[in-house]
Amino acid sequence: MKDKKLILSEERNRWNKDEKIGISLVIISLLVLLFKPSALSNLFETIIDQVSPIVIDIFLTSEVGIAIIVSVIVGKVLERLGFTDGLIRMFLPIMKVLKINPSVVIPSIYNILGDINAAGKIAAPVLVKAKATKSEQKIAISTMIQSPQSFVTFVIGLIALNKFGIKPLPIIILAIFVPLIVVPFILSKTCYRDTKEVYIEELPRFTPQTSYLQTIFDSAREGAELLFLVIIPAVAAVFTIIGVLEFAGIWQYIETGLASFLQFLSIEPSTGIMSILASPTLAVAQLTEITTKINPKLIVGSFVVACSGFPLSVIIGQVPVTWARVSDLNEREIIISSMLGSIIRIITAFLIAYFITPFVI
Repeated sequence: MKDKKLILSEERNRWNKDEKIGISLVIISLLVLLFKPSALSNLFETIIDQVSPIVIDIFLTSEVGIAIIVSVIVGKVLERLGFTDGLIRMFLPIMKVLKINPSVVIPSIYNILGDINAAGKIAAPVLVKAKATKSEQKIAISTMIQSPQSFVTFVIGLIALNKFGIKPLPIIILAIFVPLIVVPFILSKTCYRDTKEVYIEELPRFTPQTSYLQTIFDSAREGAELLFLVIIPAVAAVFTIIGVLEFAGIWQYIETGLASFLQFLSIEPSTGIMSILASPTLAVAQLTEITTKINPKLIVGSFVVACSGFPLSVIIGQVPVTWARVSDLNEREIIISSMLGSIIRIITAFLIAYFITPFVI
């Protein structure tokens, strides 16, 4: 029988996959430095050009960063005033019929009132406290993606609909409120079936008993931590990947393909891409500035996409990081649920734009 040290030595002497990839990267880097030394600096410049406008211009020096902190404060104050308990009472009868924990709709409501990151920070612990199953927590994330993550986005979107003579009420009902019930129902019967009927006596009360002044100051600190320690790093990571793809010459083809796909789905391409990749608020602002004659279906489709959890940096970056800290799910499970929610939202945009628009113009 071989000596244990000899076995370990033989094991260590073998090349594993990581070492092979690592030595390949070392060789490639040396060759690049030798034959094209400017390539690495160009790569870093491309990445910085992608990351800097988003992190600095949007999150640090614009109203967005402050809005995130304020949304956490508002959300925590609402929670302290009994808002969560009120929502549970409101949705309990409906969710009882569907045999789903009513807490699954809490993140969506906080999302509409504040910010998707604040929704996760506030509502994810509510789901855990309500003893929602992992399936129900996944349903909550997918449903949250259906709601506009900024009230400003919603208001500006209404202005765009009115500008093009589109009646907003049916669109609002179908795009924002109906998914709160329909999406949990569909997912509970298909992907995430581990749901259960809950009675009010089984649920704790969710209103914290901290003082109002402490609630305000603690939530301000939590909002700042959320912005600087979670959101900005997540955004930087996602746009670093985009920068690498752009440097490799791949990103422009992805954008072109996405534009054609959105056009096919009756979603205005330029604002749809803006919603998916950068900012839904900027997207609806661009909608209001369109002066050329355009098919109303494209306006409706773009509005529905904008009133969601997009952009992708939020769905695959900020949401997983936020929820993984305060829920029972890991980042992989959260990303899958988020992406499923985004696919549902795109399908919803197509259905409403294509079939409902003729009845609202």
